[in-house]
Amino acid sequence: MKNDKIVLIKEAFMGFSIGDFPYDREHSALGEYHLHPVKGDCGIWYDPVCNYNYRGPSWIITEDNGIHYMEQMRVVTNDPHIMHPILMAGKTGWRDYTVSVRVRLLNTFGEAGVAFGVQHSMNLIAAVLREQKICLIYRHKEQEVLWKEVDFKYTFDDFYEITVGCDKDRVSVCVNQVMLLEYQDARIALGGKVGITATVPAQFETVVVTAERDTAVAAEAEYQARCKKKASVYPGMKLWKIIDLKDFGCGRQIRFGHLTGTGEWHIVLAQCQKRVYKDAYASISCLTAIDLDGNVLWQNGEPSGHEAMGLLSADVPLQVYDIDGDGVDEVIMAKNFEIFILDGRTGAVKKRAKTPVSVESDNQLLGVPFDKYAFYRLNPDGIRIANLSGNERPSDLILKDRYCRIYALNCELELQWKFYNGKNTGHFPFTFDFNGDGKDEIFCGYNMISHDGKLLWTLPFEEDHTDEIVIGKFMEGSDKGHMALVSGTQGFIITDYEGNVLAQDKIGHAQRVSIGHYLGDNKRYGICVVNYWGHQGIIYFYDSRGNTLWEKENSLNGNVLAPVNWSGDGTDLILLQADPWLGGLIDGEGDQVVAFPDDGHPLLCAEAIDLCGDARDELVVWDQKRMYIYTQEDNPKKGVYSPVKYQHYNASNYRGEYSYPDESYLGTPQKQKERGEHHDR
Repeated sequence: MKNDKIVLIKEAFMGFSIGDFPYDREHSALGEYHLHPVKGDCGIWYDPVCNYNYRGPSWIITEDNGIHYMEQMRVVTNDPHIMHPILMAGKTGWRDYTVSVRVRLLNTFGEAGVAFGVQHSMNLIAAVLREQKICLIYRHKEQEVLWKEVDFKYTFDDFYEITVGCDKDRVSVCVNQVMLLEYQDARIALGGKVGITATVPAQFETVVVTAERDTAVAAEAEYQARCKKKASVYPGMKLWKIIDLKDFGCGRQIRFGHLTGTGEWHIVLAQCQKRVYKDAYASISCLTAIDLDGNVLWQNGEPSGHEAMGLLSADVPLQVYDIDGDGVDEVIMAKNFEIFILDGRTGAVKKRAKTPVSVESDNQLLGVPFDKYAFYRLNPDGIRIANLSGNERPSDLILKDRYCRIYALNCELELQWKFYNGKNTGHFPFTFDFNGDGKDEIFCGYNMISHDGKLLWTLPFEEDHTDEIVIGKFMEGSDKGHMALVSGTQGFIITDYEGNVLAQDKIGHAQRVSIGHYLGDNKRYGICVVNYWGHQGIIYFYDSRGNTLWEKENSLNGNVLAPVNWSGDGTDLILLQADPWLGGLIDGEGDQVVAFPDDGHPLLCAEAIDLCGDARDELVVWDQKRMYIYTQEDNPKKGVYSPVKYQHYNASNYRGEYSYPDESYLGTPQKQKERGEHHDR
């Protein structure tokens, strides 16, 4: 290479104060569906690894004789699945560069070294010291391939300079300026970010990246030009409403409905109080019903401006639905070990009943803190509206606890049956008439359950649980219904309605999923998935059969992946979150095509819903103090595409999203179609 190299990175960590590198101090699930950034100055570095088993920081800055070291602190990196702690920097468009780092391993197990060609934290190449060797490794998803290794004796008292030189599809690896191995592979030519990585306590000093040219400049310019061209065919965002949430604001514990029996939309916000341990027994403390101008219709409970009352990393037992068929939505909730049906107009109690008694022994229950259920009665974790009775419209309720039991109630709040079989229930069941008998079955966790509480079949998985579920006739070349599941450490799964597993992709902890016409072709569906826990926030995009089309990392959490009918032309976009630069709406190729304005709007939460009535979606963003609602610049617009989307009356933070032309795409059985049952959008 020529001598006139440009320096892309020269980092000695001297700009960091001695102490912890910024990290998620809760290691909580808030980032699953809230934009919850780490606080503190991270410099050019990004830490993508978050684990609910972790306490304290993964990385700290230490000092000796005036030299700063970035030190990796984790010793357990295989629970709940394999992880490789890493700090990343640079651009995915970088290629043909040289990266060097000085590293010292501080223990006799694990590995430490330099990562390069980083497309995201689960798609990279690494040169590491491991088992008295220098190893060249390719990591993708949960697979690791050893490309080449050479014996190299090292101690745990000394620093070693690892230098990696990338030239098109070739790489050379030197240690202390001695060439030890070379390798050739097409993936090297793709380039990517750089990183420091270790699975054992290790110190890193002086990271330097040089190249003959900054290849990312051209790549970024090409990306921006492509996005700008695509964006020109979509209407821009226009701010429609700003709502002051005063002291009754919350996180994603909100519901939309028609509380006065008219076409006007209202919002119900739930504040929660945590009991016993973290979010395991959260209980609604205050409900506030407002219109779209922020006027309060009524409140149930006492609002609180305390931050902890508005943030929850779990679901709430709350739905808005016309359960008695009188033309006005009721508010259905559980609070203080009772179930309530409230008049949507006034908040007055129409019906109430005690929650079921918890009769199982503690050793039978899953996910119970301290191995002991805290209360005599059930503390519900969620409510779903279902049609278990075979009526003309759904009028039954399903209650669930955190991870173990579900209960069926009729519209009089009378217990009909309970189901428990030792498998994790997951967060939010899906109810649908899968077999066409006029009554809903329940898919919950890995179990398919009949309308009267009998186990029909179960998927062949035991570990973890299903976070989100999407059903429908989305698979190209098939007229049958299928399910797309994200099931934690089991990854992304596609099954048919009989429980046969057709595809599975281990992507770490799969968290959210949506299906829509993302590909610009109204005959094909794309499936969008994001992971969390471990190497979090990586977006995977599949065709309708589960084949990966692309994958990318935007370095932010809280990606909700909701399908958005923005232009009304039949093509869906994907809502990430409300960040103006890394969020907004992306298309089926992963390009940002509609950006949020940099106007100081809230970033915590984001949702897509048609509030203006022209069939296109508005974008609602909020935090605990303010709510902004955006619509299209050309709103309203007549004669636009009007898809069928997830029922608003079965809202959940663990709700897989879909967007279909009509209800037949849900795989609706013939018997149900003959009865004319309608699924409210």
